[in-house]
Amino acid sequence: MAEFDAAARRGLLQLSRAVLEACVHDDFGVPIPDGPPFSLCRGAFVTLRCGAELRGCIGHITADRPLGEVVCRMTVSAALEDPRFAPVAAEDVAQLRIEISVLSEPRPFPERDPVGIQPGDHGVMVRRGWRHGLLLPQVATEQDWSAAELLAGVCRKAGLDADAWRDPETELYVFQVEAFGE
Repeated sequence: MAEFDAAARRGLLQLSRAVLEACVHDDFGVPIPDGPPFSLCRGAFVTLRCGAELRGCIGHITADRPLGEVVCRMTVSAALEDPRFAPVAAEDVAQLRIEISVLSEPRPFPERDPVGIQPGDHGVMVRRGWRHGLLLPQVATEQDWSAAELLAGVCRKAGLDADAWRDPETELYVFQVEAFGE
C-alpha cells in the first residue's frame, strides 16, 4: 500500500510535528493545509517514540474524516491522552520521533486461518461485544510474531482469551498501512 509520495509524507509529518509542539503549550490552533493528502478521507495512527521506547500511540480507524484532521487529533491524543503514559511535557518534545500509519479500510477476515495473514504486512482487529482490539502490522515485526501470535496478541489486547479469534462470534478484520516517520 504506497499511496503517498515523499512530499505528501513530509507534509503530514510536518503537520504532526507542528501540532505536537503546539499542544504541549495548550495551543490547538495549528492550521491544516488544503488539498491532498490532507483532504483525503483515511484512518490513521500516530505513534510517538523516545528512542526505541513507545511514548504514545492513538488512532482513528474509519476513513470518515480528512487525513489532516485525523493526524492533528491523533497527535494530540498520543501526546496528551494515551492512558498508558503521562502527558508529554514541553521539554520532552525534541526527543520524540513521530510515525504516522495510514490505514486501508479494514476488511472482514472470515477464513479464520492464520495462513491468510502476513505478519508485518497485515494489521488485525477483533471485536466481540463491547470489547475490541487492534494491532498495527509493525507490532508483529517488532515482536517477531507469527500470524497465530499476532491473532492471540490482538485478542489479549481486547481483553479476550488468546484463542477468541477462532470463535465465529468474534469479528475479525485485517488491514494494511502505509507507515512513515521522522
